[in-house]
Amino acid sequence: MQAPGAVRRAVRGALARLPDEVRRAPLVVGCSGGADSLALLLAAQAERPGEVCAAIVDHRLQEGSGERSHALAEALRARGIEARVHPVTVDGPGGTEAAARRARYAALAAARPHPCSPVLLGHTLDDQAETVLLGLGRGSGARSLAGMREWDEPWLRPLLGLRRARVREACADGPVPWEDPHNTDRRFVRARLRGEVLPLLDDVLAGGVAEALARTAAQLREDEEALAVWADRVSAEARDGNALRVDVLHGVPAAVRRRVLREWLLGSGATAVTDAHLRAADALVGAWRGQGGPRLPGGLDVVREHGRLVAARPG
Repeated sequence: MQAPGAVRRAVRGALARLPDEVRRAPLVVGCSGGADSLALLLAAQAERPGEVCAAIVDHRLQEGSGERSHALAEALRARGIEARVHPVTVDGPGGTEAAARRARYAALAAARPHPCSPVLLGHTLDDQAETVLLGLGRGSGARSLAGMREWDEPWLRPLLGLRRARVREACADGPVPWEDPHNTDRRFVRARLRGEVLPLLDDVLAGGVAEALARTAAQLREDEEALAVWADRVSAEARDGNALRVDVLHGVPAAVRRRVLREWLLGSGATAVTDAHLRAADALVGAWRGQGGPRLPGGLDVVREHGRLVAARPG
């Protein structure tokens, strides 16, 4: 199958798998002007003509970004595609990559013309492989190694099953793609994974690494979804007001119990929950000897009292 047809087929299939109310809503496509997002946009427009809006986020991190974004919008409008530029301010914790991502996702979510509108993103199989490697390197656990989901409301990623090179072939008849220099800038972790680590792994392991990582993500995602269903059932049984009953949690496998604890702690007001926090809270269930629990970001103390786990602010 030719590349444009493969991309259209991927978009058509992803749209068909959406819930009914989402599938009927107008589409937003996050378009940077790069080849991946342009190919996605052209395919979405071909599948749903007149129902697609391109959201162009201007991060204002590079000289001339505003002019480039508006030129892209004009080129898309000339092809009959609605396009709007959304300037953002990139700041906050976590470095430039993380701050840019937060700003971009906030702008894309705000660009939806209808509450049910999905936002289509041009992440490919290669991006999925990079995400899995990042999670592995950070020791983030199965939730992170499961990678990106095709549908993670409101985000829709139709191209996760296609290699980046294949996708880029599909925009040959569209506007000339813009190659963001940040994609090859060695200051950024993803750029080094893309340009150095994955090619090295392919060389050492005789190829197929990106596909293998994507398969691993899919398998872990199925496991993660099954554990999440189990954890929801346990959580419902263990709830006692804002506390959790220890007797319900005690006989549950640790992988399920810690998922219950994580969601409970975040819902109680913890602003971040690390693996160390979870293990300390879990010890109040399976290895309690009268010890106190952890102090969590957000000013919460977790304690065990009267057969229940309680998360509360001291004083």
